[in-house]
Amino acid sequence: MNSRWVPGNRFELLCCGEAYYPRVFAAIEAAEHEVLLETFIWFDDAVGRQLRAALLRAAERGAQVHVLIDGWGSPDLGEAFTRPLLDAGVQLRAFEPARRLFGTRINMLGRMHHKLVVVDGRVAFVGGINYSRDHLTDDPMGKLDYTVAIEGPLVSQIQAFCRTNIHRPQPARAQWLRHWMRLRRQARTAAPVDDGAMAAFVTRDNRAHRNDIERHYRAAIRSARERIVIANAYFFPGWRLLRDLRRAARRGVQVDLILQGQPDMPWVRRTSMLLYEHLLRAGVRIHEYMERPLHAKVAVIDGQWATVGSSNLDPTSLSLNLEANVVVRDQVFARTLGEALDGLLAHQCEPVRLPTPGRLRSAWIGVRSFFVFHALRRFPRWARWWQDPAARVVPLRVETT
Repeated sequence: MNSRWVPGNRFELLCCGEAYYPRVFAAIEAAEHEVLLETFIWFDDAVGRQLRAALLRAAERGAQVHVLIDGWGSPDLGEAFTRPLLDAGVQLRAFEPARRLFGTRINMLGRMHHKLVVVDGRVAFVGGINYSRDHLTDDPMGKLDYTVAIEGPLVSQIQAFCRTNIHRPQPARAQWLRHWMRLRRQARTAAPVDDGAMAAFVTRDNRAHRNDIERHYRAAIRSARERIVIANAYFFPGWRLLRDLRRAARRGVQVDLILQGQPDMPWVRRTSMLLYEHLLRAGVRIHEYMERPLHAKVAVIDGQWATVGSSNLDPTSLSLNLEANVVVRDQVFARTLGEALDGLLAHQCEPVRLPTPGRLRSAWIGVRSFFVFHALRRFPRWARWWQDPAARVVPLRVETT
């Protein structure tokens, strides 16, 4: 794995845009030296313009500001939006800009899906919240999601990772070695937080770290003894992770999955439902979140282990996209996140009931499961055909007339 466990960190859980945006914008406003920001989506709306204003003021104070956006997720930032940033000295780059064929974007796979911010090497933010108005809950379709604010030695790892991504997201081995050595020097000098948490920053790429996030999930699930709670927006994991969840439920672990009941895209729920009966019959409990679209990518296991980040448990996140999660071993943080998820279960979710199938239905379920699970098992190999080996980070330029 590309992660290293580091003690002495403090975590603050931030739910939805109402909690996250004021916190991250305030950190950027206080920046003195450096702002590193990576995001999948940045829209030209009220939230996006607030972010732009904070970055502009940081750059005008003399801070080095580096922003990496995904070319597919943020395709429509026009000159009026980006020109002030470029003129102020903000280094604005795009990961693999969208390519079009007859006006249609064609390179949708293998995206940069990070949501990361590091300010002055003292505070970092890792999670699943983008910069757009649809992460505010005053909108009936505003998404529910989480981010963590981090202080402590782990920030140095995230800072080194983001600095590496400034020019290209998948550096050569020699570059990784240089950045890793610098990271270790920074970590030795970073002040730990008193009574801080043990944590690891875990990423997924399409070279050396194809399955690191999944491996952290699976290791925690296999070691679970009491309870597993996973809230995930796009749930269609590989057969090994499904097998681990079923085995955990069968050995007496309470397994609760919180999935989308009011999805922003209808196919999301239909896809996850292919797995429902297979999991329910093993004793896994499935709950559909009904309040609004669920965008979360979080989990708590045994009140000791927790994760928050950008990675869904679906083929695109586990086999194609560039993702970033933080994994925490700490009772206090796990309790905070666990209480938030239990609140959803108690007030905003509906349990999925196991149907009583007839003989014909049982046969169809068996046939369907056979093809679904074999497809899941082979998907990572198929996905490599779609990946662009020349995926790149390029300076964002605006067209002028």
